[in-house]
Amino acid sequence: MERVSAFPLPGSAPATVVAEPPGAGPGHWAGSSSAALDEDGTFVVAYRLRNVAARGASTGIARSEDGERLTTVGVIGRERFGAFSMERPALVRAGDGRWRLYVCCASPEPSKHWWIDLLEADDPESLAAAEARTVFPGDQQTGVKDPVVRRIDEGWEAWICCHPLDEPGEEDRMTTAYATSADGIDWEWGGTVLRPRPGTWDARGTRVTSVLPDGSASYDGRATKEQNFFERTGLARLTGNRGELEQTNDDAAVDARYLDVLPLPGGGYRIWYEARLPDESHELRTELVAAQA
Repeated sequence: MERVSAFPLPGSAPATVVAEPPGAGPGHWAGSSSAALDEDGTFVVAYRLRNVAARGASTGIARSEDGERLTTVGVIGRERFGAFSMERPALVRAGDGRWRLYVCCASPEPSKHWWIDLLEADDPESLAAAEARTVFPGDQQTGVKDPVVRRIDEGWEAWICCHPLDEPGEEDRMTTAYATSADGIDWEWGGTVLRPRPGTWDARGTRVTSVLPDGSASYDGRATKEQNFFERTGLARLTGNRGELEQTNDDAAVDARYLDVLPLPGGGYRIWYEARLPDESHELRTELVAAQA
């Protein structure tokens, strides 16, 4: 299977650490980011911070002139939602200039359920205090999290990571589903669009992390239950069927996860991703990737 070499992957340019883990060792993570451009060309970045004591304790919102040096403008704690944990948010600038942040929240233990709430405000600084409403509730059989949301001519579309809850102890399995909406609030569920492949490196799970305007995409995958939290990045592309993706690599493309890719108006990309350190903590890195000649 041919590799899509032009995709802006980690390692394409010098990397800068933009957020360090909140502690040393396994379970201390900074990452799972989502970034958008403001109308003045500056960056707004939302990302998850996790420590062992508080799991995914908070979602941070930051501004940046260059995408590298972040100034925090808001912090959203898990306790606001009565959540056990938080994971990857989706940050989108709506057509009316307002900002939307889709946050994913875990139900308190022993449940393994996840749901997604929407916060909306006039500016990123006001998102932390915005009223929350649930837009992807999931159900008794499915936890939903880690949304990738974007505006399109017809309205809105989203790729949602889904965890089946039908087998206790096996909830780490994951697929990606697709949904569309006229307003980004009320969604029509479109079903599974990226599935694991038995006997391969992504046999246990496939979680979409970015979809580019040309139809190329990235996703997190892993082969086994033991590789949970050790996902790697694979590549995919839209098939032409409503939101459906197909893998374009036989193996993972790079050892990183939660790759977020933002196309830049002048060409090229700014990417952010979660990188694992030798002590198994994770840091958030960014790279400025030039356009292909």
